[in-house]
Amino acid sequence: MPSHRQDWFEGWRLFAALTLVLVALSVWIAGMRGFEVDGVRMMIRFTARTSLLLFCLAFGAAALARLWPNGWTRWQRRNRRYLGVTFAASHGLHAIAIACFAMMDPAGYAAATNAASYIFGGTGYAFIMAMAATSFDRTAAAIGPRAFRILHLTGGYYLLFQFTVSFGKRIPDMPLYALFLIPLLAVFALRMIAMTSARTPRTVRAG
Repeated sequence: MPSHRQDWFEGWRLFAALTLVLVALSVWIAGMRGFEVDGVRMMIRFTARTSLLLFCLAFGAAALARLWPNGWTRWQRRNRRYLGVTFAASHGLHAIAIACFAMMDPAGYAAATNAASYIFGGTGYAFIMAMAATSFDRTAAAIGPRAFRILHLTGGYYLLFQFTVSFGKRIPDMPLYALFLIPLLAVFALRMIAMTSARTPRTVRAG
């Protein structure tokens, strides 16, 4: 028997449930404005925030489980792969909403984007697709544990930086956006603390 009871809200069932909720809420939000440009822009903002939440849950899972082992953090650590793939689904909905915005309001889209956003955002999406593609046992095994770790660490820290810049640049116009930086800074701090705590025992024994 497994050491923990397999809850329904685990694994790929967790991914399916969360993704269905995200799709339903996205359609509902866009439909509130008759699927016009305003509704699509609301969907863009909504999926940006759900992506932020899911990313933080996935990228901070291992650090939280190391520093504060309990039922919640063990569940989070156990399901970080599925939280990560759900983050990819959320950002896929975000991309669909952006594409709809570009088609429905080309002038507004052009005013809201620039070459840097294409490069910066495109690199982020490349990492998301590569990380999602290697979140399956076969693909993870195909690239090997070292390449898997390098990809997911590099991609994770890049996305952490990207979210920080994307939300941070809006603070001068909307100060409440500073609240979105709190989980990002918390995840970074937790990972640094967990990394230090993992190295400290070896340093002490060596001394």
